[in-house]
Parts: sequence; structure tokens; C-alpha cells
Amino acid sequence: MPITGTLADAVRVRAPLRSLGELPRYDEVTVTERTAPGPPGAPDVRVRVYRPRVLPSPAPAALLLHGGAFVLGNLDAVHDAAARSAAHASAVIVAVGYRLAPEHPYPAGLEDTYAALTWLAANAAGLGVDPSRIGVSGASSGAALATGVTMLSRDRGGPAVCFQHLTTPALDDRLGTASMLEYTGTPIWSRPLAEESWRMYLGPGLSDVSHYAAPARARLEHLTGLPAAYISTAGLDPVRDEGILYALRLTEAGVPVELHNYPGLYHAFGAPHRPEDQRRIAAEHLESLRRGLHGS
Repeated sequence: MPITGTLADAVRVRAPLRSLGELPRYDEVTVTERTAPGPPGAPDVRVRVYRPRVLPSPAPAALLLHGGAFVLGNLDAVHDAAARSAAHASAVIVAVGYRLAPEHPYPAGLEDTYAALTWLAANAAGLGVDPSRIGVSGASSGAALATGVTMLSRDRGGPAVCFQHLTTPALDDRLGTASMLEYTGTPIWSRPLAEESWRMYLGPGLSDVSHYAAPARARLEHLTGLPAAYISTAGLDPVRDEGILYALRLTEAGVPVELHNYPGLYHAFGAPHRPEDQRRIAAEHLESLRRGLHGS
């Protein structure tokens, strides 16, 4: 989502969450709102479940984590994407309303995501989901949560994730890559916004940043054994190299990776006067999610 001004300004005017009745309906998909038990001592996590009306059970599923620099966005922001993903991928899509920084810094959003993942796995039978085919999908900061929860769940002995679908991922709080140093004033996303985002997400006084928070910090042993990944980056995006370097490190760790870099586009694949490219990329993203969840 384009940001004008600072993230702090945008946080003060966040859009409220709408009810399902206020949102578009889709002929091919049913949408229900549920709550997953939250982390210990925290509120329950609101989720929206998108299910194709014609879907054999058990079906694959994916958590969908919205972007928004860890501080913006909500379930409404991915309503259309979740419905389209469910229909095209022939899968159950569960969008997660995780808590946002700066009011709830790390690890609140990640713990909410893990709570939603464990809820999905525990309720797989009732949702018509195959618990062995649960993936994660996220864009930008949502991709950081997707990668973080994949490692966290593995290390806690939680539900196994079968596939990671990551678009323009923001993964590195150190902000030292070549693309981050070059694209300091690009549209949609820039280095100053990235600095503000990570500062708000990590909160004050956090000196030892975990790889669960910033997955680019993961050592090779943290990456070994992770599920296959699809990663897409934009050529004029400050976080471009974070996604590319993460893909290379996953490959080094023996993880199957499909990497696409789309030149000439900004963060989240924004670009003026290029709707054909944007439609093509959206179609490729949907198809890669379908392939990943169905094991093809």
C-alpha cells in the first residue's frame, strides 16, 4: 500500500475493519469469520476462512499474512486476494488478523500467526483440510511472518508447513543490501520507511534480534529442512536483494526454491502504465501457489 508521509502518521489514521457483509461477495467462494485461541495471556486471533464452494476433501490450505510494514493493514486488505487464491488454488485459505506494532511489537504478530497455524492444523478435519498440506503465504512484512512462523513451528514441534509463498519479502532489519542502499526514495517503499517499520516492529530495547523476527539473520542450520519456497521480487524495490539473498541461502541449505525477479517494478509490483505486467504477475503468483500446495 502506498505510504505518504511517515508510518507513524499512517498508524494514526488506520482504516477500521469492516464486517463481512460490507465486503464483496464471490460466487465461487464462501467466507466465514472465526477466532483461534490466542497465545497465552493474549486475545484470540480473528481469522477469515475462504473455501471454494466445490472442493474435494481433504484439501490443501494456506495461511495468508497481509503486508503493511508490520504496523498497517488488516483482514480487509487481503479479502480479494484470499478469495482469488482459494478459487484458483483449489484450497482453503485462512487470512490471519494478527496484532500490529507499535502497540504490539515483536513477537506479538508472530505468536498470533503461530496460534492461527496451530488452530488450522488442530481443526483440519472440520475444515476439510489435509493437515499434511498446509502452506504459508505472505507479502512484504507478511512474508517475514510467513518465514518466521515456518521456522518457529518446526523448532517448537508444531504443525509442519509444506510450502512457503513469499512476494517482495521484507526480511532484514539491518538494511544493508545493495538495493536497500540504492533505492532510498522509490515510490511505495523506501529506506526511510523500512527503518521506521523495523523500529516500530522490534520495539525499544531489543538488542538481540532473532531470526524468527528477521529471517535474513538465520544461519544455515536454521534453514536446513525447511519446505520448498516460491519467492518473487521487484527490480526497483529496496527489499529486492533481501528476497534474492534469502532464496540463495535456502538453496545452499538444500531447500527447493523457485525465484522470480520482475525488472522495472516497485515494491508490491507497483508501476505506472504497466497493467499487463501486473496482471501477468498476479496470474503467475496464483499458479505458483496452486502448484506448491498441490505438490506439483
